Amino acid sequence: MTDVFHALADPTRRALLDRLFLEGGLTLSELAEGAPMTRQGVAKHIAILEAANLVTAEWEGRNKRHFLNPVPLTGIVHRWVGKFEDARLDALAEFKARLEDPTDMDKKDTKRHG
Repeated sequence: MTDVFHALADPTRRALLDRLFLEGGLTLSELAEGAPMTRQGVAKHIAILEAANLVTAEWEGRNKRHFLNPVPLTGIVHRWVGKFEDARLDALAEFKARLEDPTDMDKKDTKRHG
């Protein structure tokens, strides 16, 4: 997972991932179009993204097409974001229950403390 965080730490690599999200299957030359660096610079960033398994590639004849692989991102969401989401959703469910029937919650509090 360290490779994923390292890869995501760079704004250029995040921009490349955004491009692949919008239009997957781009070649290195297509990814370098409009980039603020050389084709070789883009290749180095893509290599880091591939090592982190955030980008996969398929050969189509002589062209290597790059695609976003969202699986490592999903792992981050489940491990780091999910645990905070669960607590927030539990709090919202309790809040909703109190709004709908405040006397019911008073009964539960009495049972816990009494």
